[in-house]
Amino acid sequence: MRRKLYGNNIQPGCEYCAHARRATDGRVMLCAHRGIVPLYHHCRKFRYDPLKRIPYRQPALQKFQPEDFKL
Repeated sequence: MRRKLYGNNIQPGCEYCAHARRATDGRVMLCAHRGIVPLYHHCRKFRYDPLKRIPYRQPALQKFQPEDFKL
């Protein structure tokens, strides 16, 4: 079995569904099958779209001094 991009245990939600898109206010989704639904709603037509995931920000790198690299 092939491993999916974010693992095989993806919680269904309209936020990541291929049939839904985010409304302009950002609090609801516009679903092609159900109409206006909350972000975390899901139905039987859920189809995962990995491109809808927004990656987390990476932490800032530490600032090193030249003394940190001396033996």
